[in-house]
This record gives sequence, structure tokens and C-alpha cells, in this order.
Amino acid sequence: MVSVSVMLVSFSPVTSGPASAKPANRLLASLSAADLALLAPFRESNLPRGTVLQEPGGPIEHVYFPLTGMISLVMRMQGGEMVEIVAIGREGALGTGVALGGGRALATAVVQLPAMVARIPAAQFQEAASRSSAVRQLAWRCNELLVAEMQQSVACSTLHDAQARLARCLLQTSDRIGGALVPLTQDLLAQTLGVRRTTVTIIARLLQSEGLIRYRRGQIQIVDRAALEQQACECYRSIRDLRDRLLLPDGPQELHGLASPVA
Repeated sequence: MVSVSVMLVSFSPVTSGPASAKPANRLLASLSAADLALLAPFRESNLPRGTVLQEPGGPIEHVYFPLTGMISLVMRMQGGEMVEIVAIGREGALGTGVALGGGRALATAVVQLPAMVARIPAAQFQEAASRSSAVRQLAWRCNELLVAEMQQSVACSTLHDAQARLARCLLQTSDRIGGALVPLTQDLLAQTLGVRRTTVTIIARLLQSEGLIRYRRGQIQIVDRAALEQQACECYRSIRDLRDRLLLPDGPQELHGLASPVA
């Protein structure tokens, strides 16, 4: 379950960097200069945790490309609880389905970890997709990956124990934000995994005693990534390999290789 508080933010034009600089978002970095020109200009903003970007049934007005941080798609239950369906970091994008005919949001999209995002109007993304096969294929691959992650998440929650799922969650978050220091509190981990906080505390202490992680208030540092991958359920590797195949054919190691031990 995920708690949400609505935040209002303003967007500013993206400042141009060196012509040779690659965008921080891996999808944008995979596009040629000509295809990027179809999407420009972007607007960017730093978004605090809790910022709601989409609501179910509402129109998809913008496409968001996370540069840092993480966005979650969540479903709101009748009792007010929020359940995470899938998360999106700098490997992906939110709203690309508009290029495939999906004009309305199916779930709430909320900033889960403070993020900097680049956004463009949905109509502009649709126009770019109609003119560029690369942008169109990008939208298809994003949609395929989201569906696959949702399916894997259902199976994972049903079949795998809390320790394996927590290890998977830490690794996936590390991949999405591009670093070994994961700013997840135990409360947030408990909400994401649908378990009690005490369960997360017990597992975190065990992983720390084995030298896999180092826990500080509000932050978890991955110390031994290889060992943590051994603890994670098969879902981590399945989704990582699919993501690399669909979205990052030229350099998957650049994304999940950044989470190395930090002194």
C-alpha cells in the first residue's frame, strides 16, 4: 500500500547542455538526434514525493521521462488504501501509450521518490510517433514492458516470500535511480510489499548482518550486490533481462552496473 498526498508543481523549460551530452533518461538516450528533435523542447521540474501526475479515467496530457527518482502506478481501493502496480525510473517513461491510442490513464501515477522529470505534451509525442518509427517503437516497447512487469508482480506477490521480494525491490529501485544508495524507508518498503513494518525490520537486520546491505534511517545502501541478487527471487532477473532486451539493447550494463558498493 502506498500513501499519497497531492502536490502542485510548476515546470520550467529544459536548459540545453552540450550537443554531445546524452539525456539521463535511457529511452531518450537511445534516440537519434533527429528523433530527439521531434520531441523537443522538453520542460523539466523537480517533483517532491507525493506529486500526482495522472488519475484513473483522466486524460493523459503529458508524457514524462524520469531523469532521476521514481514514479509509481498505483490502484486506489474503496477503503482508501493504495497498492503499487509497477514503478518507473530513468529506464522508462509515463504516458507513452498515447501513441498507441490510449488517451486516458488507467491508474494513479504518483512520484514515489523525489524526481526530476522531462515532459512533453501528449499531442506532440503522438505527432512525433506518427513521423518516426523509432519513437513509435519506443512507445510499443514501453507498453510491452509495463504489461510484463504487472504480470510478473502478480505472480511474485503470490508465490515468493517477503525476503526474496524485498531483495528484488531494493535491486530494482537501485537500477531505476542508478545508484547503490536507495532512499526507501522501512515504512515505504512495507507498503510497497504489502507486509508489516516489523517484517521489513527483521529482514533488513538479517541482510545487514550478512553484509549485503547497510541500513541508516531512511536509506539503504547495497553493499554486496551479487549476494543480494542471489537472495532475490527470479522475478528480478526476468524483468531485468526483458527490460534490457526491449529498451537497452546497446548498453544494459550502464544501467544496472551503477549500483556498486560505496564506501
